[in-house]
Amino acid sequence: MFDKLAALEEKYHLLTAQLSDPDIVSDAARYAKLAKQHSELAEVVEIFRAYKTVEANLASARELLNESDDPDLAALAREEIAALEQQRESHRGALERLLTPRDPNDGKNVILEIRAGTGGNEASLFAAELMRMYLRYAERQRWRVQMLDESLSEVGGLKEGIALIEGDRVYSRLKHESGVHRVQRVPATESAGRIHTSTVTVAVLPEAEEVEIEIDPKDVRIDTFCSSGPGGQSVNTTYSAVRLTHLPTGIVVSMQDEKSQIKNREKAFRILRARLLDLERQKQHEAIAGERRAQVGTGERSEKIRTYNFKENRVTDHRIGLTLHQLDNVLEGDLDGLLDPLVAHFQALKMQSEVAA
Repeated sequence: MFDKLAALEEKYHLLTAQLSDPDIVSDAARYAKLAKQHSELAEVVEIFRAYKTVEANLASARELLNESDDPDLAALAREEIAALEQQRESHRGALERLLTPRDPNDGKNVILEIRAGTGGNEASLFAAELMRMYLRYAERQRWRVQMLDESLSEVGGLKEGIALIEGDRVYSRLKHESGVHRVQRVPATESAGRIHTSTVTVAVLPEAEEVEIEIDPKDVRIDTFCSSGPGGQSVNTTYSAVRLTHLPTGIVVSMQDEKSQIKNREKAFRILRARLLDLERQKQHEAIAGERRAQVGTGERSEKIRTYNFKENRVTDHRIGLTLHQLDNVLEGDLDGLLDPLVAHFQALKMQSEVAA
């Protein structure tokens, strides 16, 4: 591990020097690429340097303990050694986590897709609440949000909503949210006060860049049609809506949110690229059966991952057995109490699989 850390520190030194090179500074694309690499290495190099400082201080404290005849000084040295050993273990654990191979998609923006499942109007109402929950969380994180498409139910709920969320490491925070979310509550229309159970599906897809997913124009059928629903005369009487059909996979993406056919086509291709990237990821997961078994539920959207119980103000994540009696705060976008343990859990599983390999 420490040979690898030394090599990373040397690379960090080299990148630091390159970022001061006038030729590189004048090349915006190359500078941005190197600056990103420099930023990604900064945390591990900082902790490695702190680790080395603690090791040096430990050596000095032990030398002092061995050479001192003063009982008081020896006692102080022992206290310092105990504190330094604790710091060293903390730094070592952090370094092990940072050296665990990261998901290459962690730094990407996401396409968030939320759809009402079983439960009729109640499911659509909760789908709208979940979309609001994630958008409130995005606001807390200072991420940028763009609604790409939404289809509303007759009671004002959300039958389907698609949003683009852009920011720092969005996918790394939200990637474990994919799955079936179950709600248990008494609907406003239920006169007998019976608890109703509904489901909503959430899909979190890393946004694919064009260089990652190349789409052959011959593989896509593009249909245009008049938009339906509210939007005014200019939306409903022009052929601004776009439907893309990816012939090899059968994936269909429709977009009618914008008045401009060009903008609708651009949005539709962003969603299509994300879905094709997700399809490739699923194929890779299926090819690596051992890893898939270790990461229970991460690739299975048919599994119930979480329950929201309004009567008990409770939210339970079934994958890690975590229950919080803070449902009201969670729905306001306070998700770190759920996301932090999830990220730690799946990171630990990944570390275990690396060790076993």
